[in-house]
Amino acid sequence: MIVHECVSFLLIEHDSVLLEKRSETRETDAGVINIPGGHIESGESQVQTLFREVNEELNVNPKSYKYLCSLYHPTSELQLIHYYVVDNWTGEISAQEAESVDWYPLSSAPVGIEADSLALAEYSRVGRYL
Repeated sequence: MIVHECVSFLLIEHDSVLLEKRSETRETDAGVINIPGGHIESGESQVQTLFREVNEELNVNPKSYKYLCSLYHPTSELQLIHYYVVDNWTGEISAQEAESVDWYPLSSAPVGIEADSLALAEYSRVGRYL
């Protein structure tokens, strides 16, 4: 079985998380509200992917980040998503690849992917220790 590794990132500001609404034309999870991220490219580390994806998705660069957890996400392919928390960045956030991005309260973030829901629960459980 082929596992496709990905990196997703929780941009956190106060008690809110930035989520994206995926385009209806995306191959996987079309139209879903989720935590932004993307596939690890050949030869890339998780951290290299984190920096590339944050910039590609939001046009900002992480200044402070921490690893949170890794979870499987079965979609049209089996993904292993490595979640990172980014709590400080440079630049002005703008949606580059998603239909839109918006801030949501951590306690009621409307994510449409079970792995993202679990990652948010894990952040709620241990985030203050990160």
